Amino acid sequence: MIVREVSRVPDRFPKPDDHPYRTGAWQPQFVEYDADECDVVEGELPADLDGVYLRNTENPVLPAIGRYHPFDGDGMLHAIRFANGRASYRNRFIRTAGLAAELEAGAPLWAGIVESPAKSLRDGWGARGRMKDASSTDVVVHAGRALTTFYQCGDVYQTDPVTLAPHGAAPWGQTKMGVSAHPKLDPATGELLYFGYGTEAPYMTFGVLDAAGHPIHQQPVPLPGPRLPHDMAFTEHYAILNDMPLFWDPDMLAKGVHRPRWHPEMPTRFAIVPRRGGEVRWFEASATYVLHWINAYEEGDEIVLDGYHQADPLPRPDPADGQYAGIKRMLDIYAMVAKPHRWRFNLRTGQTREERLYEDISEFPSIHYAKPGRKHRYVWSMTAPRGWFLFDGLVRYDLETGAEQRFKYPEGVYASEAPMAPRPGGTAEDDGWIVTFVSDVARDRSECHVFDAARISDGPIARVALPARMSSGTHACWAPGTALRPD
Repeated sequence: MIVREVSRVPDRFPKPDDHPYRTGAWQPQFVEYDADECDVVEGELPADLDGVYLRNTENPVLPAIGRYHPFDGDGMLHAIRFANGRASYRNRFIRTAGLAAELEAGAPLWAGIVESPAKSLRDGWGARGRMKDASSTDVVVHAGRALTTFYQCGDVYQTDPVTLAPHGAAPWGQTKMGVSAHPKLDPATGELLYFGYGTEAPYMTFGVLDAAGHPIHQQPVPLPGPRLPHDMAFTEHYAILNDMPLFWDPDMLAKGVHRPRWHPEMPTRFAIVPRRGGEVRWFEASATYVLHWINAYEEGDEIVLDGYHQADPLPRPDPADGQYAGIKRMLDIYAMVAKPHRWRFNLRTGQTREERLYEDISEFPSIHYAKPGRKHRYVWSMTAPRGWFLFDGLVRYDLETGAEQRFKYPEGVYASEAPMAPRPGGTAEDDGWIVTFVSDVARDRSECHVFDAARISDGPIARVALPARMSSGTHACWAPGTALRPD
């Protein structure tokens, strides 16, 4: 492996640091690398694996104002490019306006999600205002650019998906409401669907970009008040947005306090919106909160939506976790009891039906690259250990037969969200690979692992060494070689 150190920022955190999300698998990384001809330490890379795997991570550069939440961390992209049986790697901080301002000041300027916005030293971004837009949540490749976004809304930062060269904020995303994480790529049309939300009416907007990245539609999706949507879905003809009964307490919000409250007496509401604009139709379902949708598609008179239904959106903190009990409560997927679930919305009758798909606890899904908005058979999902926002393995669901396959990593080894990379020219929905970055905390190293998507229980078919252990984070994506373009 040929490794070049590109740049470095100083480590300014206390030693020793006892924060559970700045240590261990979440230990920040301060060096940017280029690595060519990465070493394959086990197995062999498929010669026809062609594309780039990108992961966004929360990687704080400076200490927090008050309490630190891991989703406050500055965005850092990690990219591994596969072609002709070889791999090369890059990692770069996302050059946000907020990070640039804090580096210039040499100190934090914005309070994070668990502190009051009033503690921020400057105005900023976000659905609630006065936050730093870290652009650290999500990443998707559209119109030849990697687009990074923030879960509390902000600008959309553009990066070359292979070299990670920055291209600034996208003009179409620089609006008062901003853009949330989880814009959705429709590979069939090349379009990108997105949404934003905030504390001022109409509280949510929905928009569409064409395949070249130009805005072609935007409309309000009015809500009864400020809400906290996190993800969206789409079908061939519709976008699906939501109004869920977990949102800021209105009485506290009137006092400037942004404290989420669970309202189990209220239904979950789904907005069905024509992709090119039109009347919003609302459907009701049982009370829950959903972080991520798996996919949606049209079937006769019905829209079918799959996602992860939570039984306890606000699990109680464990006093044994001491001062970090609240942070752990917010992030414990296992305690949220997130299970694969299906909703059916009948466009003719206006009725909703629900069913549980599996009783497993899992989250962070992947499906075949070409299947978003179309009927799917397979889902690859991440499993989580109790008490932590980490991924300790993968599960493959066959929705047609009900069969499952599993792979679990040894204790102390954690994976990343793992997209499915289809084999070029393949016809079967599971003909391809699952790709994930892995951090081995005990050995202080990271690798990229490649699985046969049809046989994940066999373990990785190839392991690629990386130059340094990366911090954990949230979302990742796959972009085939045909979706890339020279910088």
